[in-house]
Amino acid sequence: MIDPQHVVEQQLTAYNSHDLDAFAATYAEDVHITRADGSEIRGREALRGSYAGQFAKGLCRAEIVGRLTEGDWVVDHEIAHGVADGQVRVLVAYRVRDGLIDRVDFLG
Repeated sequence: MIDPQHVVEQQLTAYNSHDLDAFAATYAEDVHITRADGSEIRGREALRGSYAGQFAKGLCRAEIVGRLTEGDWVVDHEIAHGVADGQVRVLVAYRVRDGLIDRVDFLG
């Protein structure tokens, strides 16, 4: 069994490196992401399209200030930089199944 925390850490490393291919590779083909504003991303290709612009700019970075794990779930308390004016604090819940992130919920 692949440790869910390891998968989420791989995703974070790829995000902070602006490596879109490595980032997308940590997600299931049918990933479902719900953002704090209620908007959704469905599928790996939609995820690639959603993140391509900010990765190209090379400004986005996430800092983890806390992490909880339980079973398939990893919940990070993140400080996001470069995605808005100033920093954004957010809780993000990742569910990992079969070694890939298949669900993400941004909680504010």
